Amino acid sequence: MQHGGLNGRAGPAAGTLPTVPGSTVGIVANPMSGRDIRRLVAQASVFPNAEKTNMVLRLLAATGAVGVETVLMSTDSMGVAGGVLRAQRKRRSDAGRWPELEFVQLDAITGTAADTRNLVAAMRARGAAVIIVLGGDGTARAASARSGETPVLPLSTGTNNAFPEVWEATVAGTAAGLLATRRVPAERSSYRAKVLRVEAADAREIALVDVCVSTVTHVGSRALWQPETLREVYCAFAEPHAIGLSSIAGLLHPATRTEPHGVAVRLAAPELARLSVLAPIAPGVILPIGVRDVSPLRPGEPRMVAVERGTVAVDGEREIEFGPRTPVTVTLSADGPRVLDVRSVLAAAAERRLLVSEARELTQEVR
Repeated sequence: MQHGGLNGRAGPAAGTLPTVPGSTVGIVANPMSGRDIRRLVAQASVFPNAEKTNMVLRLLAATGAVGVETVLMSTDSMGVAGGVLRAQRKRRSDAGRWPELEFVQLDAITGTAADTRNLVAAMRARGAAVIIVLGGDGTARAASARSGETPVLPLSTGTNNAFPEVWEATVAGTAAGLLATRRVPAERSSYRAKVLRVEAADAREIALVDVCVSTVTHVGSRALWQPETLREVYCAFAEPHAIGLSSIAGLLHPATRTEPHGVAVRLAAPELARLSVLAPIAPGVILPIGVRDVSPLRPGEPRMVAVERGTVAVDGEREIEFGPRTPVTVTLSADGPRVLDVRSVLAAAAERRLLVSEARELTQEVR
């Protein structure tokens, strides 16, 4: 389904960059993000779908201003895409330029991570140079499974938001547009994220932020919310300002997103632990977490889980049940998804003065 922008291809609006033919950005907005059990057991906020729609509108304004020709927009049954379509139909003819807007429709909407994977695959097939993903860690993980060499830009709208960074959508859209129009060199626009690979018999999972081993023996609600059951945490990166389980490692042994190593932490009850870390393991939940030891996690070196029976959670959600006959290994790998580096893109734009015009040029445009 295609809906042309009101400014179409008649030329750039005053003060905007010229449209680059073929430049395409994808936007996947997960309508289910930010709605799990952590709103009951913690003080996590609810991220309304109306605000996701507003974020998309700001992304459209920014990508249009920097010359993106086409935006591919996800469809859903919960009103995000519908709100975008209504806003487009109400736009005034003198509003700033939007890209051509095409809605990507799936054969069936399941309300699961499969929707994100299928939308990302469809957008790649239609030439998206970068895919912006609105969601939490789970949404980013689903997108990365099908993103290949196409950079993704995760924006925080979920519960666990350690992987998606918090960027104002206008700024994020500007960076994505500069990449899609090739105004910023490819080597300055993205980096390769790390990934944690979990193997347990025939089960295979990946995590972009952390893998946690718990003594709880069933998947249940999936979300981790019983800190006394946690025994081991493996982190691809660990930032001291993070929320979630990776904050434990971040406060002990920080590791950046681009450093080659990660961090491994073995936990214990506070009264039996060598160290205690007061960590923000969930929104509004800051608890003392007992730590037995912490060590660097080297890429390519499998770590055998020492817990005999329990569950493995990837990026905050329990996915694998295991017992004594199921050895579990966690391995850090350097072959994760490509991620748009907003800071680097906009720093390059400043150096190259891509968004700067001489006053006389702007005056001539207005006349």
